[in-house]
Amino acid sequence: MLAESEALVVGKVVGAYGVRGWVKVHSFTDPKENIFDYQPLYLKTDAGWVPVEVTAGRVQGKGLVAQLDGETDRTRAEARFIGKDIATARTALPTLEDGDFYWSSLFGLRVKTTDGKDLGKIATMMETGANDVLVVRGDKDSQDRQERLVPWVLDVYVTEVNIDGGFVIVDWDSDF
Repeated sequence: MLAESEALVVGKVVGAYGVRGWVKVHSFTDPKENIFDYQPLYLKTDAGWVPVEVTAGRVQGKGLVAQLDGETDRTRAEARFIGKDIATARTALPTLEDGDFYWSSLFGLRVKTTDGKDLGKIATMMETGANDVLVVRGDKDSQDRQERLVPWVLDVYVTEVNIDGGFVIVDWDSDF
C-alpha cells in the first residue's frame, strides 16, 4: 500500500482494449509512455493505493494500452481497473535541476502579485503549445473569486517560486 501523501497520480485507466484483458491508459506524463517507467505503480481503490504490475504496455495509435497484473479476461479487467487512477510514489521521480518543477509541486501554492495582491491558488496547469499556463482560482482569502490564466514564463511573469514557503510571485495585473 502507498500512503495518500506519497501518491502522485500519473494516469488513469480509461477503457478496455480488445478481449484479452488489456486496458486503455491515459497518461499524465510527458512523454506519455514514461508512465511505464515508474515502478511500482499503484491503483486507487476503496482500500487505498494498492500495487499493480504492468505485465505489458505499449503505444497504440495516439494512446497507450497495458495488461495489468497479468489479467487476461476483458470482463474482469473492466471490473478491476476501469476508472481507476494510477499513481507512483513521489520518491520514484527523478531529481530535477534547480529552477525546474513538477507541476504537481505547484498545485495549491498561493499566487501573489509583485505588489502584494493575493490572486488565489494554483488549481492546475495547461499546455498551450507556446508556453504552459497557470490556472489560478480565487478563494475566500484572495482579492476576489475570479479564475485567472497566467503564462508560466519564468523571470517574465513568474518572478519567484517558493515551494517550501507555499507561494508564487507573479508580475501580473490583478485586473486580468
